[in-house]
Amino acid sequence: MIQSPIFDITSKKQFEQRVLELFRFQAKHCKVYNDFLHFLKIDINTVSNIREIPFLPIQFFKSHKVLSSKKTIKQTFLSSGTTGTQSRHLVTDLSLYEESYRIGFSHFYGNIEDYIVLALLPSYLERKGSSLIYMIDDLIKKSKNPLSGFFLDDMEALIKALNTHQKSGKKLLLLGVSYALLDLVETQQFTLQNAIVMETGGMKGRRKEMIREELHAILAKGFGLNEIHSEYGMTELLSQAYSKGNGIFECPPWMDILIRDTEDPLSLLPNGKAGGINVIDLANINSCSFIATQDLGKKFDNNTFEILGRFDNSDIRGCNLLIQ
Repeated sequence: MIQSPIFDITSKKQFEQRVLELFRFQAKHCKVYNDFLHFLKIDINTVSNIREIPFLPIQFFKSHKVLSSKKTIKQTFLSSGTTGTQSRHLVTDLSLYEESYRIGFSHFYGNIEDYIVLALLPSYLERKGSSLIYMIDDLIKKSKNPLSGFFLDDMEALIKALNTHQKSGKKLLLLGVSYALLDLVETQQFTLQNAIVMETGGMKGRRKEMIREELHAILAKGFGLNEIHSEYGMTELLSQAYSKGNGIFECPPWMDILIRDTEDPLSLLPNGKAGGINVIDLANINSCSFIATQDLGKKFDNNTFEILGRFDNSDIRGCNLLIQ
């Protein structure tokens, strides 16, 4: 059992120590990860630094139980998608998730009680098992503000809440899926003060996809803001990275990304080169903390990164060893 705390990490050295400790634990106790390492002929005992750690393809969350714990499953988070093709994140300790997003939010944005939290997430509210809804529902409650809440498709009520905020003196956090935020600014233009608008995802098949720069320009103009913020998270993770503008993301101290070669998924690329995003999420103690995502991105020397897009629907080369 892993005993080292992860939310008090303050240095790169501490992070690397926790990473290697957790790698050895999960390499032994997460069956699908153990099998994956076996197929790759990896000797666990010879892995001595982060760059030698193989990352589990994210598709395994669709086809296998990714667990490093024998404790009772308390929550199953499901990705969007049709039944049978959804990713399943089996969570045995919800307190890890709660600590991760609460401390993570505080790390980047301060005390949640300083905010009115408004959520425009219709595509997420319309399905069960969303980890994003779980997080935002808790943040709404933690804000302790009667104006905070979810809005499914009641644009009139949301517009009223946004206008009321301007008189409250509180900070505003509006989180929304991209297509719904576009619907909102097409309904009414705003000049928000003391406000953060954060997009949490794409068009979900409701609108034509557009590049980030175009999307953010339309939203910034529509809300009267200089920057649009973004959240980078997924069903398979218990932590989130945030962007405060220009699509440049930063991880909390217990999370990091590496960039892999798209032609050779076991090889990593230097900063500034575009490739597949590998995520280390130490909050995934009881599942797998080393995940090769289907996102494309680029990492910079100051440890920030950007998302450039996604792989197509074909299997990522070299990453489908056990997926059947």
